[in-house]
Amino acid sequence: MGVLLLSSPAFPTLFLFSLVALCLIPQYALASITRHYKFEIKQQNVTRLCHTKSIVTVNGQFPGPRIVAREGDRLLIKVVNHVQHNISIHWHGIRQLRTGWADGPAYVTQCPIQTGNSYVYNFTIVGQRGTLWWHAHISWLRSTLYGPIVILPKLGVPYPFTKPYKEVPIIFGEWWNADPEAVIKQALQTGGGPNVSDAYTFNGLPGPLYNCSAKDTFKLKVKSGKTYLLRLINAALNDELFFSIANHTLKVVDADAVYVKPFETDTIRITPGQTTNVLLKTKPHFPNATFFMTARPYVTGLGTFDNSTVAGILEYESPSKTLQSTLPMKKLPLFKPILPALNDTSFATKFSNKLRSLANAQFPANVPKKVDKHFFFTVGLGTNPCNKHNQTCQGPNGTMFAASVNNVSFVMPTTALLQAHFSGQSNRVYSSNLPSSPVIPFNYTGTPPNNTMVSNGTKLVVLPFNTSVELIMQDTSILGAESHPLHLHGYNFFVVGQGFGNFDQNKDPANFNLVDPVERNTVGVPSGGWVAIRFLADNPGVWFMHCHLEIHTSWGLKMAWVVLDGKLPNQKLLPPPADLPTC
Repeated sequence: MGVLLLSSPAFPTLFLFSLVALCLIPQYALASITRHYKFEIKQQNVTRLCHTKSIVTVNGQFPGPRIVAREGDRLLIKVVNHVQHNISIHWHGIRQLRTGWADGPAYVTQCPIQTGNSYVYNFTIVGQRGTLWWHAHISWLRSTLYGPIVILPKLGVPYPFTKPYKEVPIIFGEWWNADPEAVIKQALQTGGGPNVSDAYTFNGLPGPLYNCSAKDTFKLKVKSGKTYLLRLINAALNDELFFSIANHTLKVVDADAVYVKPFETDTIRITPGQTTNVLLKTKPHFPNATFFMTARPYVTGLGTFDNSTVAGILEYESPSKTLQSTLPMKKLPLFKPILPALNDTSFATKFSNKLRSLANAQFPANVPKKVDKHFFFTVGLGTNPCNKHNQTCQGPNGTMFAASVNNVSFVMPTTALLQAHFSGQSNRVYSSNLPSSPVIPFNYTGTPPNNTMVSNGTKLVVLPFNTSVELIMQDTSILGAESHPLHLHGYNFFVVGQGFGNFDQNKDPANFNLVDPVERNTVGVPSGGWVAIRFLADNPGVWFMHCHLEIHTSWGLKMAWVVLDGKLPNQKLLPPPADLPTC
């Protein structure tokens, strides 16, 4: 439930006059409001691919409900847990300025909400507009617990592009015939790779290319000569995706709720966690055809993946009832897009390089020019010894798969990190000695070292308030090079550079873009390459950073930053709410 807008002939004329008068006064026209939502976490039977199963949902919906707000609005979202799983919800990409208690990752900023309990997420949207999303942030429950966050500009503030005729969220997801919780449990027990999903989905629908799914097809019905804003979200657990609409061009205008310099493309590349807003300009006249929109994975690793394609249909409204009766939609020719090859890293790279901030007076790119602290993180896969006595595990050479940052595979605590930090009990929960660069340097993208074992620990990095950070994230080829979509909570960052091979401190920084780099919350570390980001640590709290491929997070490719309070009252973390869940 959201904010209700009243419209009735009996609505008092005096109140309408007052409302009009208020809207003419600038400070009232831009006034923010508080929006209330209630999320009831409950089981719901859902059928896809002729397979019915009980899934965890919000309010019985799959995907979950849309949250709509304006920049500057405050959100109060009450989450009530009616299922047997512990629950926490992350508002992906929301800056959470001083409100880390509302960020959501379980055992990082909060203990999860236990069965029968509730928690109110309380935060304000500051300086953001565009598309973000919410999802469960515990185990693999986000496979069904996710939905869009639509952030409109302040009242009276236009988009910096053509005003769309209509706005449509499209969430890429997955359908699993199996229970994803059982899938990850088995993978962690055996040490091997997890089973893959059975289908990809558009807004929860697999579409006609899958068995028994023609009726479960997402249809985008459009009018000729109109501009539509498509709000694209990749909620898939483990797959980056290519997306295209046959015979139509898309104009990219926004990424991760930050406006970008518009550019046209036939195909979008989008990693799990990322959002992309595109303008779709429909054909000026009824085309006497329908068009497939399809998505399939971009694959860089050596592991198994769901090698299938999801399709929806772009359908034009007929200009007249006569034409509609003579040309039923089923008889119209259907055009299909040509997507890049599954391993087309060249396209993926070119697409990423086109993304640039607007960097103008209204929407500046405040890239930190001076760097206080430099970090170099290797990110990739490794192994742990098999923990079963006299048994071999299903990872490489009888080991268990692991993943790490600077060879430290993150061990999740049983107490929330933010609570430990705030209460001064951090010594019992985590250490602040994550290496700022690899302890033993090696040829990161060359011949892998003989020893693939990782270390394990709950190690964080502590940053003084207002520290400007430059972080190089380097992929490794220890168990095969692979792209890693890294997501930073609590911050946007600027992607100032990227390349292939090993990062060269002497040469590569000279090519950094410090003028109009794209600003994001999730970035793909190139397969066999590196990415350089910069951000200003101006938001006190404990902030998770992890790979958004869920299996890599489960294996330990994650860490957290502790950003200390500043000296001024408005530079300090707010105290925890009274209803904060306990462990």
